[in-house]
Amino acid sequence: MPPISTPIPGPLAQARFLERTNRFLLQVRLEDTREVVEAHMADPGRLRELLLEGKRVWLLPASNPERKTRWSAILVESPGGEKLVSLDSTLPNRLIRRALEDGALEEFEGWSLAKAEFAMGRSRFDFLLSNSSGRRMVVEVKSVTLVEESVGLFPDAVTERGARHVAELAEIARRPDWEASVLFVLQRSDAREIRAARAIDPKFASTLQHASDSGVRILGRRCRVLFDRLELGGAVPAGVV
Repeated sequence: MPPISTPIPGPLAQARFLERTNRFLLQVRLEDTREVVEAHMADPGRLRELLLEGKRVWLLPASNPERKTRWSAILVESPGGEKLVSLDSTLPNRLIRRALEDGALEEFEGWSLAKAEFAMGRSRFDFLLSNSSGRRMVVEVKSVTLVEESVGLFPDAVTERGARHVAELAEIARRPDWEASVLFVLQRSDAREIRAARAIDPKFASTLQHASDSGVRILGRRCRVLFDRLELGGAVPAGVV
């Protein structure tokens, strides 16, 4: 069976990173024309180890010619230059939805996708699963792009929203007939495990530890990033410490 994957639209144009003007805008130089252009980036994380001057990035032209920003940043080369890292924070959710629909995640064996974008309490979570026993599970997917010494770290910037989601998952896990999971998805292939980035966001790390103690499952998956698709890889250990 071929690997579960989600397409990366193309064709992509190669460019060189110049600077980040704000959280969602990059300045880059197109390789073919040498023109300096702005590119939108959906990932608001810091990405300081990836967005270095001169690094290769790959851009998707906007489908709407009226859009103010003509390009979107999709991929960047890894720090060593030998691999690709996805900058599209929507890809992991699309990939995991496909995997859930195909029953391809051993972590959720016996569970079926009931709904995507499930609203509960004060938040909207990525997926609601159900099983034949009438139990339900809320799953929240977190995209991981920061890797240090082969350890994937989340978050790479303080995330109040992320901490709130995890705290609410802990509340859900304590309810009768409910379960909850956080699934960290590496948008690169060069990490052996995933951990909470306590040095960056101690509140998130503490909240994740509390959630784990409350019964929330902390899971991780690796991905293979190619120019035309994101492929689901194997499970990797994930946790707080």
